[in-house]
Amino acid sequence: MGIFLSFVAGLVVWLVLWATGAKSFDAFLITILFVIIAAAFHIAWPYLPGNRREGQPGDSWAPR
Repeated sequence: MGIFLSFVAGLVVWLVLWATGAKSFDAFLITILFVIIAAAFHIAWPYLPGNRREGQPGDSWAPR
């Protein structure tokens, strides 16, 4: 959901910049940047400290 919302916000920024006279491709690069940052944050979120769930069955390797 966050990636979609960042895409929509990027399109709003693209539309405003394009309406004020910026080149359309240059303004669209900002939308692409928003989506890439949101995707990277979405991928990295579970690995940040405080977001891990400890003690779930099957989480750790145990020798036989």
